[in-house]
Amino acid sequence: MPHPRFSVVVPAHRVQGFLRECLDSVRSQSFPDWELIAVDDHSPDRSGEILDEYAARDPRITVLHLTENVGLGRARNAAIPHATGDHLLFLDSDDTLTPGALQAIADRLDETDDPDVLVFDYVRAHWWGGVRRNALAHVLAEAGAAPGGVFTAAEHPGILDLLMVVWNKTYRREFVERNGFRFPPGYYEDTPWTFPVLLTAGRIAALDRVCLAYRQRPSGSILSTTSRKHFDLHAQYRRVFAFVDEHPELAPWKPYLHRKMGEHCLDVLGKPDRLPPSAKGEFFRATARLFREFRPEGIRRDPALRVLERPYAAYRLEREAAAARRRAVAATARARRIAGERAGRVRQFAHRRRALDRELALYSSFHHRGVLGDPAAIHAAARELAPHIRGVWVVRPEHAHQVPEGIEHVAPGSRRHLALQARAAWFVNDVNWPWMPVKRPGSTHIHTHRGTPLKYQGADLLTKPGARQGLDVPRMLRRADAWDYSLVANRHSERVWDRAFPCHFTSVRTGSPRNDVLVRGDAARGAATRDRLGIPAGHTVVLYAPARRDHVRGGHTEPVDPARFAADLGPGRTLVVRLHPSLADGPARGLGLAELHRRGVLVDATDELHVEDLMLASDVLVTDHSSLMFDYANLDRPIVVHADDLAAVAASRGLYLDVTAEPPGRVTRSYAELAELFASDAWRDEESSRRRARFRAVYGEFDDGRAAERVVRTLMLGEPAPPVAAGPSGAAAALPAPAAGRDDLLQRS
Repeated sequence: MPHPRFSVVVPAHRVQGFLRECLDSVRSQSFPDWELIAVDDHSPDRSGEILDEYAARDPRITVLHLTENVGLGRARNAAIPHATGDHLLFLDSDDTLTPGALQAIADRLDETDDPDVLVFDYVRAHWWGGVRRNALAHVLAEAGAAPGGVFTAAEHPGILDLLMVVWNKTYRREFVERNGFRFPPGYYEDTPWTFPVLLTAGRIAALDRVCLAYRQRPSGSILSTTSRKHFDLHAQYRRVFAFVDEHPELAPWKPYLHRKMGEHCLDVLGKPDRLPPSAKGEFFRATARLFREFRPEGIRRDPALRVLERPYAAYRLEREAAAARRRAVAATARARRIAGERAGRVRQFAHRRRALDRELALYSSFHHRGVLGDPAAIHAAARELAPHIRGVWVVRPEHAHQVPEGIEHVAPGSRRHLALQARAAWFVNDVNWPWMPVKRPGSTHIHTHRGTPLKYQGADLLTKPGARQGLDVPRMLRRADAWDYSLVANRHSERVWDRAFPCHFTSVRTGSPRNDVLVRGDAARGAATRDRLGIPAGHTVVLYAPARRDHVRGGHTEPVDPARFAADLGPGRTLVVRLHPSLADGPARGLGLAELHRRGVLVDATDELHVEDLMLASDVLVTDHSSLMFDYANLDRPIVVHADDLAAVAASRGLYLDVTAEPPGRVTRSYAELAELFASDAWRDEESSRRRARFRAVYGEFDDGRAAERVVRTLMLGEPAPPVAAGPSGAAAALPAPAAGRDDLLQRS
């Protein structure tokens, strides 16, 4: 009988509240070739019963019931002799595997020819809902680029700087058995396992992909328990040095291990919840003795660890002094910020005494992220039609390198920005201006928004407090009172903005300037984007652009497994994935996209600056509740709405309309339906075309390719507006069907 690819070891003790989630995360993996060996470490709660329940349902699960509580390390040891898989994976019973993790690990193991150890990435999942990616994820990316994908600890020592835990790795079972690796008793049992394993391994591989969620509990876990058991750390490092002494070829690692030991022990001592206060002095002195005992001859003293050569009282004084310095720095920074704000207000007042500059316009987009969206299209048109108006962009310094050459820009909040702001006659933005305390008479504010509204906005968010995520809605409305003009692409948008922002502005039926390029269908720009992304000639490009989930902390779920979707699309098709820009720097990128992009499975286009380029380069859009569908409809190309969690979005954030009632194309509600849709080619059938035509007529009503020109001529130059076409279909558009419970907003006419 063939061996399974993985043996997943799950020890369980007092985890009945988390155990099902852990086991379900394994059973729901798309990769099925695994066995799970669960160890009931004589748990006094119902953990053992839960394990037996799962074993009865799934023959791949084996349960061992221990007759006494032996601790985490020895519970793992009990499972190892029962493992038959090619690779061992140790999963703590309150942690979970991420969707698609085992498939990603298996693919990387195949790619690197079954290394001794594979190190993968993780996120910290806090009890309050926050998710934070491993801060050293870049180490995995760098190590993963090694020739052949494999390396040793000596070749990439940074791999040892990762968290010294057992659960962020897989281990070739034959390698473990040959070397006799086992876990010792006590706390910090991962330390004398991980160092010997990594230092011994002849072939290590890295996977820059988040495969595990490491649960951060406020209580109940070993590391959150205040106890003298943390003294076990000293014994564990003695075991590490004993292993090195038994393997003379590892002697050069002693200085490194000596330093890591000192840092680790001081870190434990510095944590407020690890040691009883009465035991801290004793722990410090024991650490100092250990540090002296294993200090290699001839090494230079690390300044950060010299405190271990002094009395405990000196250590305490040094920590108190460091804390005082941090408080002083924070107080100084706070005082400087307040003084800077006051000085800025004084400077603004002084500048406001000068006349408005009728030939100065300030632009911003996406919270100062760059020259983007509707404001960018208006600026481009103004440079051609109104070159006498000087356009200056407000761009954050971290995005300044993306500003095209020849475009003037300033940093938000800088002296130059505030000086220009006080005198500018024109303001063009798709969000509210944060540094605009008072609007000067005679200045004109053009608000472009960011597409056609599908989810609740503005004042309507007051009825959805769970979706506001700390937004100050009244402040948002006060800032919106500065708008003079609100641009709309259809009558649906006009009605929504009038309701959501009951402020003093005039709606202008200009169309969306950023959609001009889509209406015109710039084939050359689309082809250039395909070339830049490395998409093979003749491929059908599927653009998958999921929206941000406001009802999920962190904003990201993975309704579609991108690796599976890319595979199911079949030959001749390329999957291009673009996450919401707000997720570009968060843990969502680590859930497979970077690794899949590296391997050529799909194209991760989240960092592409202009989403218009991606739309032009694609043949079909797959999205959910993203407003991108309204823009994409201008291309008259197929759209698929994957509405698997639309009800949750409607309940938490609120939807102005039901896009599944009169959709822009085919609708799917499960991954099986989505895969079948593409397998059958129904995504581009006549029914899809008919739905899209009606959708375009309603939501592209004022988009005729001349929106930016219309804004500049009408609002900035005072010329007559170019007439708006009657809509893509040449006929007057019907109003959209309202979402449930929103008849008060969108009545049919």
